[in-house]
Amino acid sequence: MADLLMRYPVTPVRSRVRIARGGLDGLGHFVRAATGARRIVVVSDARVARLYGARALRSLRAAGCAADLLRLPPGERSKSPRRLAWLWERCAALGLDRRGAVVALGGGVTGDIAGLLAATYLRGVPWVDVPTSLLAQVDSSVGGKTAVNLAAGKNLVGAFHQPVGVLVDPDVLQTLPVRQRRAGLAEVVKLGLAVDQRLFAWLERNADALAAGEPQALAVAVARSIRAKGRIVLADEREREGGPRTALNLGHTTGHALEAVTGFRALLHGEAVALGLRVATALSAREAGLPLEARVRLEVLLDLFGLPWKLPPVPVGRLLNAMRCDKKGSAGTIRWVLTPRIGHASVPRLISRRLVRGALLEAGASE
Repeated sequence: MADLLMRYPVTPVRSRVRIARGGLDGLGHFVRAATGARRIVVVSDARVARLYGARALRSLRAAGCAADLLRLPPGERSKSPRRLAWLWERCAALGLDRRGAVVALGGGVTGDIAGLLAATYLRGVPWVDVPTSLLAQVDSSVGGKTAVNLAAGKNLVGAFHQPVGVLVDPDVLQTLPVRQRRAGLAEVVKLGLAVDQRLFAWLERNADALAAGEPQALAVAVARSIRAKGRIVLADEREREGGPRTALNLGHTTGHALEAVTGFRALLHGEAVALGLRVATALSAREAGLPLEARVRLEVLLDLFGLPWKLPPVPVGRLLNAMRCDKKGSAGTIRWVLTPRIGHASVPRLISRRLVRGALLEAGASE
């Protein structure tokens, strides 16, 4: 078991992160200690609720909490303003007040919308994140970014709202489908490539065990990823322009655009990020001096994890238009996070539309 205490310099919140195999059975006491609340609304998707909903409620009630479970349909399309409005209404009907708390039980989609629910309901209530996917455990569980999607693009409406607690139980990953586990590994690779070269080298040494889903290897990957991301977030909580947290967007310019133009159906987030990392390293080799050897190491690692290597044949013009809605966009150009070497991604820089178009076509986009 590992406990981390994150003291955010901007938001007066202390976030306790507990990483413990079998930790889900201690959820109730963890939530009580982190929030002091006795009235809890648990938000989960239908699939995760079937697996872990009863266990979570049992632990909360054993700790003296009155707890209700709200279920969302699984998938990115649930991360919408309409679903958020439904959650607001259900919380009001259940009588949740400012002495209560929200618990997010699920993957990144659940954490994003439940966190935004907590940020906005009654102008803010405390929340605890219980990430159940590898992608959520290693990435979105830390940093307090909450959001829903619009038709124009991903995560365009949201807020920074730090969870007061994050409970990570690596054992729940054993029920994760293989495709979801591989998608989560893409975000671990991104962290290594962007900010932690030692993590990247560790992934290379342990690639076979991670690809096979070996529990101890996954638990170590989760702990190392959370520590790596935590260091960056504490230095730049609100992702200020030019701040170190922007490096964590490596691969996301293409990734978010791919998700948007395919209707959030064709690719999992991690799969889209993996493709985005391939495009970003191609541009990094051209524009930031990334050595060929580093690009090959990235490609080999993604291949070992069974992640996609070619973009779906979506029109390049649609991808470029989607990128214009990205938070890093600027009129006529697109801001890209690139990396000159493993573990050292840069702040966003402007790349011409012509170069981006060429990289996307080379990666598999259609004319």
